[in-house]
Amino acid sequence: MAKRYFDLSDDVHIAGRWYLGTPTDAAGQEHGSWLFTRGELAQVKGPLRVSLYRPGKVLDFSLADAGAIPIVHARVASLLREFAPEDVQLFPIEIEGQPDPFFLVNVTRLVKCIDDRASEEVEYWMPEDGRPEKTGKYRAVAGMRIDPSKVGDAKVFRTWGWTIALIVSEEIKEALERIGATGTKFKQV
Repeated sequence: MAKRYFDLSDDVHIAGRWYLGTPTDAAGQEHGSWLFTRGELAQVKGPLRVSLYRPGKVLDFSLADAGAIPIVHARVASLLREFAPEDVQLFPIEIEGQPDPFFLVNVTRLVKCIDDRASEEVEYWMPEDGRPEKTGKYRAVAGMRIDPSKVGDAKVFRTWGWTIALIVSEEIKEALERIGATGTKFKQV
């Protein structure tokens, strides 16, 4: 049976849920999606903090910085450490008014696996768009599908050229469901 993978996103339909801002370091320097969505190791100085963009119901899984950076409760971090130690970096993070331990998840695997033909729609950055650093990468991906044969042993990864996507294996999805992790939403890719 072919392996199955899922786009893991933030369930924004949970009534009264919290929303998290952009992480900062001890000096107040923002560490946003520009650092944590590249699919590579990151370095930060000192403890990280994140403010509440909107207070509300505490979730085990949230995407901070406008839906880009995973922030997880310690029990989710423990699961990721157990099942995907080669795929993630976990940084302790303080959340305003929250005594429980939370972690920022930096996904360190980048996999070139988007199946252009099977996806609903893909659009690439072109030289005439005037963004040479993005030329050849995805400008838009709708109804994303991936080619599982290109994933290898990755269990948590970002997709090359469209790094906003956070993909998890079926094994990770099922483990998150088993522990009842709140805030997660899965779509098969």
